[in-house]
Amino acid sequence: MSKITDLLGAQADGLLNHTCKTISKENIVIPNANFIDQTFAYSNRNPQVLRSLQQLYGTGRLANTGYMSILPVDQGIEHSAGASFAPNPIYFDSENIVKLAIEGGCNAVASTYGVLASVARKYAHKIPFVVKINHNEFLTYPDKFDQIMFGSVEEAWNMGAVAVGATIYFGSSDSNRQIVEVAQAFERAHELGMATILWCYTRNSAFKKDGVDYHTAADLSGQANHLGVTIQADIIKQKMSDKNGGYLATGHGKTHPKVYSELTTDHPIDLCRYQVANCYMGKIGLINSGGESKGASDLAEAVTTAVVNKRGGGQGLISGRKAFQKPLKEGVELLNTIQDVYLDKTITVA
Repeated sequence: MSKITDLLGAQADGLLNHTCKTISKENIVIPNANFIDQTFAYSNRNPQVLRSLQQLYGTGRLANTGYMSILPVDQGIEHSAGASFAPNPIYFDSENIVKLAIEGGCNAVASTYGVLASVARKYAHKIPFVVKINHNEFLTYPDKFDQIMFGSVEEAWNMGAVAVGATIYFGSSDSNRQIVEVAQAFERAHELGMATILWCYTRNSAFKKDGVDYHTAADLSGQANHLGVTIQADIIKQKMSDKNGGYLATGHGKTHPKVYSELTTDHPIDLCRYQVANCYMGKIGLINSGGESKGASDLAEAVTTAVVNKRGGGQGLISGRKAFQKPLKEGVELLNTIQDVYLDKTITVA
């Protein structure tokens, strides 16, 4: 706890002692060891999916806590392999990605169709695989903001994957097609017994207004979450919210004044709580992304994000670049420190 407090610095008191007075913690499902029985056992998920979910929640240092730490390394497609792996070239070798996830005590490793296929027979039985089946590809010129399928659900199952992951750019001109594609893929994944994780990102140039980027606004990202759980994502991945008022600024869509007067404040934990509320009040787990690597501040930023997520009612972090763009030992330390936030029982849901 002292290490966590030191890393939080001046923010420690405001984050660790905050009480959420918007949406009470009594109204959300708080992550716990019986989470799958509590939420999914009464759903339409078949026993094979329940077993896959148990593998995800039952692996690594956070096993059977209701919390989750996933290593995602799919940036080589959108961000380019050079931009992603030049800081630490060992990760051009797909096997090292899986080794980092295992060494780091993660619940699962999420990566591309190609990466996980290349090492499936060696590692699929040692750590849960989450196969990312679609990507935004930036070698095409000019850049096109779209998600296209790179692999099939059937082949993800054949390589021993426990879950499939996908991204939808909600709000984009191609979102309708992406919603249909991913909904159909998730339905097939559930039929085969795999869990589903959805990267619920907003994407539209109109979401930037008067120099402010509202893509991470709690109201817009919260609605993206709600669309994600509607197509039966079992876990939602979302960027941490750092602002609000996206609907108000863009004048697009519909909202309600109480979203801003009663259900949210400017406090990051309250903004996260609103994201959780849009995931059926926490019945579908919210994991926040760790964000890009900025160097020396990575550890402090990762811990801050973990504390906000946990106290907001989320279920964990999916942190990639902050871990794999460092030497192995430092990457493992970062992942373990994130996990320590969720293992520390003195850090409670606000």
